[in-house]
Amino acid sequence: MDSVEADQTAAFLAVVEFGSFSAAGRKLGRDGSVVSRRVAALEARLGIRLLERSTRRMAPTEAGVRFRDRMRDAMEMVRAAEDEARAMAASPTGLLRLTLPVTFGRMWIASRLPEFLARYPAVRVEALYTDRYTDLIAEGFDAGIRLDEMKDSRLIGRRLAMTRRLLCAAPSYLDRRPALREPDDLLRHDCVGFTRLVTYPVWHLNRDGKTRTVRITGRLETDDAEAGVQAALAGVGILMAADWQVARELADGRLVPVLTDWAVSGESGVSVVRPSIQHEPAKTRAFVEWIVGVFANRPWQEAI
Repeated sequence: MDSVEADQTAAFLAVVEFGSFSAAGRKLGRDGSVVSRRVAALEARLGIRLLERSTRRMAPTEAGVRFRDRMRDAMEMVRAAEDEARAMAASPTGLLRLTLPVTFGRMWIASRLPEFLARYPAVRVEALYTDRYTDLIAEGFDAGIRLDEMKDSRLIGRRLAMTRRLLCAAPSYLDRRPALREPDDLLRHDCVGFTRLVTYPVWHLNRDGKTRTVRITGRLETDDAEAGVQAALAGVGILMAADWQVARELADGRLVPVLTDWAVSGESGVSVVRPSIQHEPAKTRAFVEWIVGVFANRPWQEAI
């Protein structure tokens, strides 16, 4: 319904309620003749008479009564929809759809989501754990967690924490292999290959402004980050991993860092993204504020 049609309908409903064009005009802040023309235009558009006109009072025809009742119901539904929308803007409520990286999401978010649900009992969460690129706008997500740099200019991002890569191995592996002092020593070691690394099978290490490049070899390569950690724990070889991936294993000594004087290229970050902050639902604002608090001190750093 466009604005002209809405004005015509409002004029008709006012005439039915107040009994005349002049009374309806006073209610609507319009001249009675304007109200009369709008009702006549409505009847012409619908092709049926809606009012029985007399010198004393006007009454709706049978068609007019039916039209009035249907339009009142429709307007009540519109008001209810507006009230619901206002409530969602003011207080966290409704379904919150999230997209989360598989490994990171399971390790550092999944166990904390019950805390979010307890804080906002009117919110329901649908969490999709996937490593594929998800189009938040096209797929209807309210927010997502990203581990790499922002590539979609349509999204609003907020950095939650920085991450870094490091090299580590199980003590059982290091006990039986040559000592590691320089990046070139990696050439005499088995390394666990992660095939989804952009530079694979090349690792870049930096110190004092100098970069050393090593083409690694090993007996196991995988496209799954968790599988790589498990292989390293079993003593298969040296692993390159993000700090958040191996924080717990480093904390309890099941893995130990190597070549700590060298920085591994590939520092990245964790960000929360959403389609827009303009007229943002309260449920999305609440999640962003909550997740910022969760990662304020990088929980994996506490584990190390």
